Formats: sequence, structure tokens, C-alpha cells
Amino acid sequence: MTTTTDALSSTGATTLVDTLTANNVRACFANPGTSEMHFVAALDHCPSLRPILCLFEGVATGAADGYGRMADWPACTLLHLGPGYANGAANLHNARRAYTPIVNIIGDHATYHRAYDAPLNSDIMSLARPNSVWCRSAESASEMAAITVEAIRASLTPPNGPVSLILPADTAWSGLRAEPPPKVTAPERARVDSQRIEAIARAVRAAAKPVLLLGHQAALDAGLRQAARLEALGVRVFVDTFIARQPRGAGHFAPARLPYRAEGVKAELAGVDVMILAGTDSPVAFFAYPGQPSSFVPEGCRDISLASRTEDAVHALADLADALEAPLRGPTQELHLPEAPSGKLTPLSVGVSIARHLPENAIVCDDSVTSRDGVTAASSTARPHEVLALTGGSIGIAIPLAIGAAVAKPASKVVCLSGDGAAMYTLQGLWTMARESLDVVTIVFANRSYKILHQEFTRTGAGSPHASAATLLNLTPPDLDWVSLSRGMGVPATRCQTAEEFENCFRRASAEPGPCLIEAVLA
Repeated sequence: MTTTTDALSSTGATTLVDTLTANNVRACFANPGTSEMHFVAALDHCPSLRPILCLFEGVATGAADGYGRMADWPACTLLHLGPGYANGAANLHNARRAYTPIVNIIGDHATYHRAYDAPLNSDIMSLARPNSVWCRSAESASEMAAITVEAIRASLTPPNGPVSLILPADTAWSGLRAEPPPKVTAPERARVDSQRIEAIARAVRAAAKPVLLLGHQAALDAGLRQAARLEALGVRVFVDTFIARQPRGAGHFAPARLPYRAEGVKAELAGVDVMILAGTDSPVAFFAYPGQPSSFVPEGCRDISLASRTEDAVHALADLADALEAPLRGPTQELHLPEAPSGKLTPLSVGVSIARHLPENAIVCDDSVTSRDGVTAASSTARPHEVLALTGGSIGIAIPLAIGAAVAKPASKVVCLSGDGAAMYTLQGLWTMARESLDVVTIVFANRSYKILHQEFTRTGAGSPHASAATLLNLTPPDLDWVSLSRGMGVPATRCQTAEEFENCFRRASAEPGPCLIEAVLA
């Protein structure tokens, strides 16, 4: 085995850290173990890479997702062998569906120790590959710089996504001579050719009821501005049900959101004969239901790809709008703040208070599932802000997503929306918010149940839940005490049970820096 010597000025671990920082990787969301100690030691010599301890790997991976969505550049995670990666896999599933660049550093046993099948030994490659767009193990320190650059580039190769770099312990501690770190050039998106643009323009002109569906890059500000031009021309514009990042509020175009349920989609898309896809794929149902279609493309409708997830959707939308001689500007929302709510506390009254007091350029991280529609409806004319949604359907993302967003954009107020069941998956993230003094308001919708599952129980044809089934759908008894849970993690907390109480709490929370939690006990 090779060891570090005085004659060698670097190690595999320091080379890895130096290469990450030379390529603007600025945050490391970490839950390390024994195999990663040399990487941890390397951080002492590199203050530009901020280490952030997360008490559960699902917090680390979700935080890296939030950071990458807002920074348009990867953070890294530091995970302990296969089980550590597995603990974080659910939020990496979400990150893969959000096409978020993330560099996962996964420690491994020393290469010569693997043969002994120690208790933590596992097939890390097989665990990591499903949620990674690139996955490799650095088998020697000499290849560390090259493989790190390859990992960063892979995470930024359209449509982008999480990568996994496996770091054996002996590769981390082995010595080598220091060299200047190589630099990454992020690949550019391919432009859509003019022949495709003109063919789609002809299809739109000939259509009786065309629609445009946006996803991924097309739902960012530049894409929305071009899509608004098509809306002004008479093309109805939708966004995917769950979008990784979308600007909303005053000054932004507000396309309709494709409904979650098949019944809603059928109503919205009735009569549509041409569906143009920009930065997304043909829409499908989240689950199969008895008697319901899996595809949301109406019968007899042509679905045509304007720009795939790997192509430049913004320029494609602009070229299509130009080809159709659309107005140079489309509709945008005007600022309108609703009147203060009163009475019972509902998702809509919560949304009204959020709309009234949401600061300009705030970031809303949304994992509220059954409560989200109330907030979405009320905040469409609020001050300009951005929304990060649950993209992969694996709940427990909002708290970690908010951590990453707050680290990436420290000047922005972050508002975290979560159901009580979802928040229990990653409540350890509150501790990280307190430790890092992150400016996050966490709102927990306390409906004391997995409300979405009550709805799905009936929709799947399973009938009505009785005594045994209900025990798996309800979160009481005992009631979750979110005020105590939050304070125990170091985050100040308040419980609200009326619209007036929530209005006052959120107004104060929006104006004061630092983390806090509001438990919204729904009527």
C-alpha cells in the first residue's frame, strides 16, 4: 500500500478538494465516517469549500439539490460508504428528476480491504448507479484530479444531474506530487435547427387548439418570457405539475400548471390537437389507477418535441415565437396583495398570509403536497419570488432543499412548506439550519395524517380505510409536537391555530433574519 511521505506534497484527498474548489464547488453537505477522515482533514487547508454537517444523509443530499437548483452549479456531498449513500438515495432520486448537478463523494474501504468483506462492505456502484448520470471509483491517487474534473463535467452535461465519485480510503491518504488543478468547461446545450422550428410552426398554424408544455430549463425566467409571447398569440401554455425551479409573482408570466390528477388534466386538455413539448417529455400519470389512462396526451392529439431536455429550449421558444410572428412581449402578473385572512386556518388562508408578506426575491421550497394548491393560488400575484418543487415524488425534500437554497442565496429569505408527515422524514435538517444560522421560515402543515394517502386509498379502488388500514394513514395518537421538536433542534417555534395567529406569526418571521418554525394546525 502507498502512504503519504514528506517527499510528496499532496494526497488523493487534498487533490480532490483542490480540484473541486478550483472549479467553484463551494459547499460540502456532509455526514462523514471513518473512511472519509482524510477528506475531512483536507478541508482544514481549503477554507473556500464550506463544510456543512447534516445529521442524516437524506438532509445532505436534499440540501445539495437545493443548492444546485439555485446556484446552477454543483455542491458536493460527503457520504459514508454504501449505507450512507442509501440513506440519502430518496432525495437523490428527487435530484435526478430535477436534473440538478451534484457531485456525491462516497467513501469506500481501502482497495485492499474490500476482499475481507468487513461489516460495512457493499456494492456501492450498484447502489449509486440508478440515481447517477455518471458513476466511477477513483482506484488510485494519481487519477484523482482527472476523475474529479470528469465528475464535475458530467454533472453539468445537459440535461445535468447527480454524479457519484467513489473514494477508497487508501486513494484518499496516498501521496502524490501537487499539480495545478485542471479546470472544467461546462458543455453548452445544442441549438434546435430551423427546419424543426418551421415544421412545428406549421403544425401550430394548422391546429385548432394547440398547447405548449414547459419543463426544466424552459420554465426558468428566460424561457417563460418567450413562452408568454406564444400565450399572447393564443397558444395555451402549461408547466409540468412539479418544476425544479420556477419564477413566480409580479413581473413574471404565470402559465397554467398541469393538474396532478387525471380528471383535472382531461378537463384542461379536452379538444387539444397539438401539444408542443419544450424541455420536457409527454405527460404521464403519477400512478396507474383503475379505468384511468397512463398517458395524459389526449386521444388524437399530436405531441411534438420542440426542444428536449438536452437542447436549448430558450432559443427554440424564441425562434418559434419569431416564426409565428408572435408579439415581442407576452402577459405578466401585476402585483396584487390580498386582504388579511381571518377565521379558520386553512391552506388557502396560509397562502394568503404568505402572499401578503413574502419578501421580494424569496425562495419557496415546497413539499406540502395536499396543502400546496392553496399557497400556489394565493401567491401568484405576490412579490417576485422563485419556487422549488418536489420533482420525484419522494417526500421529505422541503427542509433539506431549503438548507441548500439558503446556502446558495444567503441574501434571500427562504420559506419552507412541508406537511407534518413529510417533515418527519428529515426533521434533523432543523438542527443544521440552527447551526448555520440560515434565514429560513419553516411552515409545517399539521393535519395529523398522511392526507394524500387517504385520498389515494379511495382513488385506487381500495375502498374506505377501516381500523387496521387507518393506523397506517393517520399521525395520531400521539400528536406530533412540532414546537417542541423544533426547539429541541435549536430553532424557535410557534403554533398557530387561526388565520389571525398565522398572519401575525408569518409577518414577524418574514421581517426577522434567522431560522424559525411555524406549526400551522389546520382546521
